[in-house]
Amino acid sequence: MKRLYRVVVAKPGLDGHDRGAKTITRALRDHGFEVIYTGLHQTPEQIAETALQEDVDVVGLSLLSGAHLTLFPRVMEELRTRDLGDILIFGGGVIPDADARVLHEQGVAKIFGPGSSLKDICIWLEEELDNREQ
Repeated sequence: MKRLYRVVVAKPGLDGHDRGAKTITRALRDHGFEVIYTGLHQTPEQIAETALQEDVDVVGLSLLSGAHLTLFPRVMEELRTRDLGDILIFGGGVIPDADARVLHEQGVAKIFGPGSSLKDICIWLEEELDNREQ
């Protein structure tokens, strides 16, 4: 890594399943990222405010409730209103491929589904952030 990157991992909305979010949080930490986990039931406003206050490089969103097409764009909108539109956004959860394509078109860098390799996620994120540093 070119420097210590700061990551917020967040659970937007009413989704109460956080095993995946906690797993990726630990994997990113063990890989060398500084990780802030927001916990369950975060509003898009809370997530964006945490990103602002913590001066993060990336926001990872975990969602299993099916509201990804509503909540991911709302988080991105809240980031833009705080002048944080350049923060890298990635997501995870049970998100159909067609929806993942829509989210990508809206600015989500990558969606990782169930069974994604933690090592691959960490390497992808490190490379994406290192490339932005150039």
